[in-house]
Amino acid sequence: MKAVVSLNSGSSSIKFSLFALDPQGQLMLSATGKIDKIGIAPSVRARTVDGTTLLEREWPDGTSLSHADLLTELFAWAADHPLKDREIIAIGHRVVHGGAEFAAPRLVDAALIGKLEDLCPLAPLHQPHNLAAIRAIAQLRPELPQVACFDTAFHHDKPVIASRFALPRALHDQGIRRYGFHGLSYEYIARRLAEIDPPLAAGRVIAAHLGNGASLCAMMAGRSIDTTMGFTALDGLMMGTRSGSLDPGVVLHLLTQMGMSAAEVEDLLYRKSGLLGVSGLSSDMRTLSACEAPEAEEAMALFAWRAGREAGGLLSSLGGLDGIVFTAGIGENDAGIRSRICRRLEWLGLRIDECANITNATLISLPGSAVKAYIIPTDEERMIALHTLSIVREKAT
Repeated sequence: MKAVVSLNSGSSSIKFSLFALDPQGQLMLSATGKIDKIGIAPSVRARTVDGTTLLEREWPDGTSLSHADLLTELFAWAADHPLKDREIIAIGHRVVHGGAEFAAPRLVDAALIGKLEDLCPLAPLHQPHNLAAIRAIAQLRPELPQVACFDTAFHHDKPVIASRFALPRALHDQGIRRYGFHGLSYEYIARRLAEIDPPLAAGRVIAAHLGNGASLCAMMAGRSIDTTMGFTALDGLMMGTRSGSLDPGVVLHLLTQMGMSAAEVEDLLYRKSGLLGVSGLSSDMRTLSACEAPEAEEAMALFAWRAGREAGGLLSSLGGLDGIVFTAGIGENDAGIRSRICRRLEWLGLRIDECANITNATLISLPGSAVKAYIIPTDEERMIALHTLSIVREKAT
């Protein structure tokens, strides 16, 4: 049976999914897994779609294994695993930054990798790891087609005005513009919402991708018209370790008055800020929720305040709001954060059913609420697989 693999390689984890093709040529999820805590205490787990454990392995704290090392381990195991009857015909990758050039998935070749390498400074937490996974598989299975699916592509056609900074035109023409990210997640949410609630999907919706990385997307009739992330994945909402939107004067002050180097500022804004920086305790919302320290409460309150504030800005782009969709790790699982954010949007007529919210129901708004609220689990891996299969079939014709 032919199959497609999706890889979503992040800064500290790699999610993977195996999709088999049924007799009608449709994708059917066979197995999923995750390589987690890379650089800390690596672990790898894989399960069939019915929950049967295929692989479970952990390494001690401090084990220094790179993304490429762990993918090599995974492929070595895959050569003799219980699903080895699946013939992998292609591997699709989430690539965070496609720049101004790439508005659709692309078959990977050396020229493409070179262009994507140039974009690494714009997504330093992700792009190098995305490319490391591509290179590792190219060494392990050079005959296997690989497809790059870009997180920026969904936002590529948003209004030009929403892509500009108030900087000299020459800089915009050189690529310094608002791109937007989490596009694969938003593309999937747009599709699922059209299945669940077609009238709402045709209207004005804010999708909230809230995880270790977090952003909001303003969608009109299923298309991105504005989003909180911009030139890099550092912009917009407060995140696990990232600051989100920041007065540029703070950066200048850190450089000119506090004597920090550019590398030190980058490390501060990408890795030491956000929930971790404000709480001084953790970047994990679950840890903060279970903590009674006032610093943990302040971090969670600021996270929700920033989300409500940014949502207010997107309302201007949309001209109103018909619905909000929560997704990703925090958005799908943290009832407390959803409740805090929704309370900040009550002025719009949004009313949530707290019982439905606590049980993670799909629809969490009350009947008669002027704004609907949904929880829709994202599936970036399926979106990657769909794009990859399309590219492979196109190549074959």
